[in-house]
Amino acid sequence: MGNSNDLRSKSLWMDIEVAPDARPLEGDQACDVIIAGSGIAGISTGYELALKGLAVMIVDRGRIAGGITARTTAHLAPLCDDLTSEMIKLRGEEISRAFYESQAAAVDRIEAVQKREAIDCDFRRLDGYLFQALNTDSKIIDDELDAVRKVGAPVHRLVGVPLAHCGNQHALRYPRQATFHPLKYLKGLAEIIEAKGGVFYSETIVREIEERKDGSVAAKTDSGVITAKAAVVATNSPIVDTLALHTKMAPYRTYAMAFAIKRGAIPDALYWDTLDPYHYVRLQPGEGAADTLIVGGADHKSGEADDADLRFEALEAWARNLIPAAKNVTHRWSGQVLDTIDYAGFIGRNPGSQNIYVHTGDSGQGMTHGVAGSLINSALILGDTAKWQEVYEPTRKTPSGIGNFVRENLTAVKNFAEYLAPGELKSLDDLKPGQGAVVRQGLSKIAAYRGKDGALHARSAACTHIGCHLHWNSFETCWDCPCHGSQFAVDGTALNAPAVSALADVKTGD
Repeated sequence: MGNSNDLRSKSLWMDIEVAPDARPLEGDQACDVIIAGSGIAGISTGYELALKGLAVMIVDRGRIAGGITARTTAHLAPLCDDLTSEMIKLRGEEISRAFYESQAAAVDRIEAVQKREAIDCDFRRLDGYLFQALNTDSKIIDDELDAVRKVGAPVHRLVGVPLAHCGNQHALRYPRQATFHPLKYLKGLAEIIEAKGGVFYSETIVREIEERKDGSVAAKTDSGVITAKAAVVATNSPIVDTLALHTKMAPYRTYAMAFAIKRGAIPDALYWDTLDPYHYVRLQPGEGAADTLIVGGADHKSGEADDADLRFEALEAWARNLIPAAKNVTHRWSGQVLDTIDYAGFIGRNPGSQNIYVHTGDSGQGMTHGVAGSLINSALILGDTAKWQEVYEPTRKTPSGIGNFVRENLTAVKNFAEYLAPGELKSLDDLKPGQGAVVRQGLSKIAAYRGKDGALHARSAACTHIGCHLHWNSFETCWDCPCHGSQFAVDGTALNAPAVSALADVKTGD
């Protein structure tokens, strides 16, 4: 599995090893709380519970903190990623205000924890700027100003932001935003969890979590069962429901680039424009007089495009136009975002469960969602009052979001129809080294990849979650499921939830 994962892109953060002593689970274990998933949601929840004296075990299918959290750009921005004005349309002012307050509390919590625990993670408070994209209407700025004021967030309207060609662009400035190095922060949390008796298990796939009649839970893996009083499923996309939550979310792929830049070339701040999909920008401190400029955007529905090079070219052109001081490109990577129908995640008791809790649907704000979720789920597990629970309640209905619900679920309908279509290549013989494609073999579709050494990897093209038709992702060298966000390595290994099982092997005679 490690070799297959090595084919994927690497972000700016991935050289930091979190919980380096973590090992695969061997044999049955017991604890107070089992947490599946070691991103910011899982580790932050483990930290909150460990502080209260609970014995926690955090399990991940890969390396600790090596999943989607390691593919963030780490903006700590409390306002709705998809515009506060849009959230108010769907959920009203009261819930939108509570959403902002919970996300702001998450930033406050990160600030307090890194200070109290002396975690050197480059945390800093700074301004955020939402600015009018070139050649677009400024009305969106006016609408957003009104909406942000309604939820009680500090905001200032101005003309001009410190980027090239943007001196006359209308903008909003949001004070007290923040940013940090996410894996340095999680490394610090992991050390504290371990010091308090918590345990990390890496390279261990949780295949099922069941709730027993006595109220206990059991997490089943190939190498043992972990029994606990409660379980938290923080696997980005949940592994405990087939449809209850997945039909209210959609996976999107987003792209990020890092450039070398001289310190002071642009003010240290967060920047977003008003395009759809929008661009987002921040700085990361470097060595000496050098910093790193991080630019992201160019999103698309997962599996519905395989043109990463073109998207990176567009991102780079946009960045160099507005930030001429950007130098050479140092990193390129992509990540997957789960957008919900109403922009807030699903956090709390898993529908139909008593002691299984879920965290999913971060909608592009994984860092703040992850920490807000840790405060909510830890409070519920401890029997305390969980502030903001109504905002993120997994069983909630959002009638005004029905348009988003229908639109996003059309993906699955269209996807299953692809099984009737011809393959992308007529024959496996047409598959070139380093290429992946879906090939028809009789009544079946094969997800085929030919390694650069000429070796053929042939697996079923049906996702092991609910059977959706997979698409090739040439940039990440993996198979994407457009329906619910599962990903698979070229050898069939499941890389990303909700799928936990590997793709079925296929005999080809090659």
